[in-house]
Amino acid sequence: MVSFKIVAAAVGLVSSASAAAIDSTLVDKRAACVYTCGSVCYWQSDIDDALSAGYSLYKSGSTKDSYPHQYNDYEGFNFPTAAPWYEFPILNTFKVYTGGSPGADRVIFDSKGNFDSVITHTGASGNDFVACKKD
Repeated sequence: MVSFKIVAAAVGLVSSASAAAIDSTLVDKRAACVYTCGSVCYWQSDIDDALSAGYSLYKSGSTKDSYPHQYNDYEGFNFPTAAPWYEFPILNTFKVYTGGSPGADRVIFDSKGNFDSVITHTGASGNDFVACKKD
């Protein structure tokens, strides 16, 4: 089952008159899933936020717990841009990474800030990555 962000109204904090609107909103959000890593559905806004944070740190020469750092692509992915590539955590909490445990998922971008992919340790052997499913 895919994990989804929960809207506070969906947990019974609204009248039943607006429940139908909330149900259709949740269906629309499922349709907005861009990449799925394991059982986590990332929306475009999640990817954009992680990419923006990672590239901003890269441009300033800063890091948060060593992220972003160069990604060497030992797995042989076919990214749309040329190396060098950089990896930055994309969190299954849907918050922007600010340090600490990076979790399993990463957004990959090039030195110009162009998006390449979302990859994950989930389902990979050792410390390798596998591609997240593009929805």
